[in-house]
Amino acid sequence: MPKVETFNKELVLKKATEVFHTKSYSLTSMQDLVDATGLNRSSIYNTFGSKLDLYMDCLRSYQSEAHGKIQKIMKQAKGTKETLEAIFLLNVVKSTNGTDNGCLINNCTTEMANQETGINQFLCNNQQNMVQLFQSLVAQGQEEGVFNTTQTPTAYGVYLLNAFQGLKVSGILSKDHKQLESVVYTTLSVLN
Repeated sequence: MPKVETFNKELVLKKATEVFHTKSYSLTSMQDLVDATGLNRSSIYNTFGSKLDLYMDCLRSYQSEAHGKIQKIMKQAKGTKETLEAIFLLNVVKSTNGTDNGCLINNCTTEMANQETGINQFLCNNQQNMVQLFQSLVAQGQEEGVFNTTQTPTAYGVYLLNAFQGLKVSGILSKDHKQLESVVYTTLSVLN
């Protein structure tokens, strides 16, 4: 008879994500994951597979949560310009609340993108999705006349992703809310 899971898989993913986010993939040991999740090694292996498989599950969970926050912003914002501002400012709030270790996906990109094919593919897909998000917002803003048409939506989409990722990295070191907010408004002023 197969063993029945007696733990909350979402909670375990959240705890494992915190460890990977704090320590990085390469510095996280299986013992760190055992300590954080309260599961024994065999339960982790039986449920998630390898450490890399667990890490991929954590990345997907983190991505899903981030996309959920963006979708919420898109539903609540009053216009395209306000939507872009709110998406960028979300990073400022996260960075200046004192507990930010940067973006798990950005951290993964710098640590693992060239080391593992599956992770590289995940990161490339995520990047493409973010470019498409920014591209569609820019196209909508250009149609509404709130953004200039100096560059194509694709060119601005790539630019905005680069700035968005850079803001997340800057936020690891800078906790100055006004300074990071200024970076957001300077970045977005290119669209005016």
